[in-house]
Amino acid sequence: MAKKKELTVEERLRALYDLQLIDSRVDEIRNVRGELPLEVRDLEDEVEGFKLRLQKLEDSLTDIDNQIKGKKNLIEEAKALIKKYNEQQKNVRNNREFNSLAKEVEFQELEIQLAEKHIKEFKAQIEQKKEVIEGTKERLAEREEHLKHKKGDLDAILAETEKEEKVLLEKSEEYKTKIEERLAKAYTKIRANVKNGLAVVAIERGASGGSYFTIPPQVQVEIASRKKIITDEHSGRILVDAELAEEQRVKMEQLFSTMS
Repeated sequence: MAKKKELTVEERLRALYDLQLIDSRVDEIRNVRGELPLEVRDLEDEVEGFKLRLQKLEDSLTDIDNQIKGKKNLIEEAKALIKKYNEQQKNVRNNREFNSLAKEVEFQELEIQLAEKHIKEFKAQIEQKKEVIEGTKERLAEREEHLKHKKGDLDAILAETEKEEKVLLEKSEEYKTKIEERLAKAYTKIRANVKNGLAVVAIERGASGGSYFTIPPQVQVEIASRKKIITDEHSGRILVDAELAEEQRVKMEQLFSTMS
């Protein structure tokens, strides 16, 4: 088995920065994919909420309708009793019996008035609820249409990004093999412990990219010489010079363009 060619420090730095660009691209894809499903779930919850509200309103209408039917039955019963009492009044033997029946008639007439009042109130509630139902149906239709489009967008992005992510992950493993295992493990550990997963950063305006702590001029010269791997004492990130970073960025952008 042929011995693996040992890379120079500069070659390791370039491989590390390439690896960082690949992994950052994967992070980007996952972030986009992470937000869209959440947005779709929020819309699904919203649609479900509108449907539940509509169901409750429809149930409420049925309940009010049943109460109206109950009041109408009560009115019919009261009218039948009034007719009965009026007939009985024709056959009473004394004023006491007549007055007693008259009170029953009066009571039933009050029952009718009260029932009619309730029916009127119920009908007003029905009209009010029907307006709310119409508004809710319009909002539901709007949200369902929005959800349909978002689901379509999500399906398209998933189909596109899953393919690109698979290729990128393969490339990430490929580039890890270009550097020794110890360095690859150090890169993975740094990446897990720093913000935005940036384990390898370029010097920007005399400071470490991502942390903005100034790098001493003599250290900047050492980094630019590419003779040894230097880390930022504040963040632990591996540092590369801006020129190397730009060269690798251009190279990797060309690679990424072939994947889309």
